[in-house]
Amino acid sequence: MAGGFGSRFWPICRDSSPKQFIDILGNGRSMLQTTFARFERVCPRENIIIVTHRQYEKQVREQIPDLMPYQVLCEPTRRNTAPCVAYAAAVIGEMNPKANIIVTPSDHAIFGEDNFVRDVEQALELTANHGCIVTLGVRPTTPNAQYGYIQFSEEPASPKAHNLHHVITFTEKPPVEMARQFIATGEFFWNSGVYIWSLATLRGAYERYLPSVAKSFFELGASSTPAEVEEVYSLSESISVDFGIMEHAEDVYVLEASFGWSDIESWESLYGTSQRDALGTGVVTGRAFLYDVKNTLVHVPQDRTVVLQGLDGYIVAADSDTILVCRRSEEDRIAKFASDVELANLKKQDRKK
Repeated sequence: MAGGFGSRFWPICRDSSPKQFIDILGNGRSMLQTTFARFERVCPRENIIIVTHRQYEKQVREQIPDLMPYQVLCEPTRRNTAPCVAYAAAVIGEMNPKANIIVTPSDHAIFGEDNFVRDVEQALELTANHGCIVTLGVRPTTPNAQYGYIQFSEEPASPKAHNLHHVITFTEKPPVEMARQFIATGEFFWNSGVYIWSLATLRGAYERYLPSVAKSFFELGASSTPAEVEEVYSLSESISVDFGIMEHAEDVYVLEASFGWSDIESWESLYGTSQRDALGTGVVTGRAFLYDVKNTLVHVPQDRTVVLQGLDGYIVAADSDTILVCRRSEEDRIAKFASDVELANLKKQDRKK
C-alpha cells in the first residue's frame, strides 16, 4: 500500500512526494524501494503489487523500474485501506485463485530483515493450511497513541508455536493513558499493519463484514478501464481494513514479531530509531559539524553540510529549498509552519502574475 500523502516529515516530504518515496532512514533508498526489496526475499518479483494514488504512478515506476502493467494499481481517489486491499485481491484472484496474500504498508521500518522473512514465512504456512488470518504484533516499548494495539490470549495458540496467540481485540490509536494501561497488562502488542491471509479467507471476510465493498471491488481486475475503476471508487465507503474487517473477524491470530519495527510516523519516532552519539544527537543524512549540540535530529540532503552550535532538543531538516529548525517538543506545530510557507509561496506566485 503506497498511496498515503502524509506531510508530517515536512519539509522533506510534500503532498507531491510523500514519505514512501523519500529516503527517510538515510540508507540510500526510499521507503518504497526498501519495502519492495524486502519482499523480493519472500516471493518472486512479479508477485508484488503496489497500490497507489494515480498521481504517484510515475514515481512508483521510476523508483521500481520494469514493473508489469498489473503491478501498479492506481486509485482515482483515496478510500482508506479496505477498498485498496479489495482491489488488489481482485487482480490477484485473476492470476491465482489459490493465492496466499500479504498486505503491508510501504513506509514502515523493519530492523532485522532475516527475522522478518522468517516470521512472514511462518505466517504464510499457517494461512495456506488453516484458513485463518494472521497479523504480526510488536512488543510495545512506549504508550504510543499513534499506533493500533492488539490484545492477545496469553496461552500460545499451539504447543509448536509459542509465538502465536489468538487475538482478543483490536484497538485503533487509543489515548495515551489507555495505551499505558494496555502495556502494563502485558497482554497487548502494537499492530504492525501487516496482514497475511489466503485469497479465499480474504474474500470471505469481505463478503461477510464489508459486503458492499466486496460486491463492487471484486468485479474489478487488471483489465478494468480507468472509467470502471473511477466509478467503483466514487461509490465506495471510506473504511480501513482494521475497522472494517479485523475488529469483527473470527479465527484471527497474532504472531509476535522477532524483528524491530517502527511506523516512523513523525520526526520524533525517527529520532527514536536513529543512531545517536553520546550527547543524544542523531545525524540521519547530510554532513554535520556539531558544537555543544544535544538530543537533536539532523536530516539534510546527503550533499549538504550543516554547522550547528548550542542546540538542545531540536529537529533540523532540509530539502533543496527549505530549512526547518524546530524544537522536538514543538513538532505538532510543523503542519502550521508548512501551511504558512505554502500560503506565502502562493501569494508570491500571484504577485508575479
